[in-house]
Amino acid sequence: MSGGKSALGLDVNVASLLAYIPICLVGLIVSIIIIVTDKTNRTARFHAFQSLLVHAVFIVFYVVVMVVAGMSVATNSTMLGLLTTLLYIVWIVGLLGICIFLAVKAYSGSIFKLPVIGDMAEKWANS
Repeated sequence: MSGGKSALGLDVNVASLLAYIPICLVGLIVSIIIIVTDKTNRTARFHAFQSLLVHAVFIVFYVVVMVVAGMSVATNSTMLGLLTTLLYIVWIVGLLGICIFLAVKAYSGSIFKLPVIGDMAEKWANS
């Protein structure tokens, strides 16, 4: 783990925590700033890349949910409407749960690699 400060002037654990905040695009903006400005701190870069990948996965899942919602409206199907509602709840709870879990891990200074995404983030952070 790289100690000290990030390029933002924040402690590394605080910068890593902020990368996972899913509210008002804070996590995405902080992640992009860390990746662009901080070339030496691998811990902050890892969390920034992993955060971007987590958000990308959830954006793709959200698009799928909205397609199902559109199909339920077009077909006037109650079952598709219920499925859409269920998928949307899973999306919200999943995003918040994963972001909170990863933010706590990042703030504590540990690196928790998600399957597939974590390996990609580690590879990109070290290059």
